[in-house]
Amino acid sequence: MSDTQTSAQDFATTVEQLELLVERLETGALSLEDSLAAFEQGVGLARQAQARLDDAELKVRALGENGAGGLEVTPFAPPADAREPVRDAPRGSDSSSEETPPW
Repeated sequence: MSDTQTSAQDFATTVEQLELLVERLETGALSLEDSLAAFEQGVGLARQAQARLDDAELKVRALGENGAGGLEVTPFAPPADAREPVRDAPRGSDSSSEETPPW
């Protein structure tokens, strides 16, 4: 199986697991502790899925057409600040106009 197929399968599996967690949370049948654990697991899965989507986007953007009309992969290095974890701004801070995810 190629890397592309493996990544697609991993992404699909991650999304499926996330959907199952959401269904469990929506039933309201879980205890508070179980709900918190499921929510924490869901946040991790959502981050994994987003990272895979970001990787795929970078690969697509790196593809270009060469002079002969064929596809050429151009190496892409993300900006240095993209490699560092994003930290939430202090509450009440208006220093950024970008929305940040709730996690």
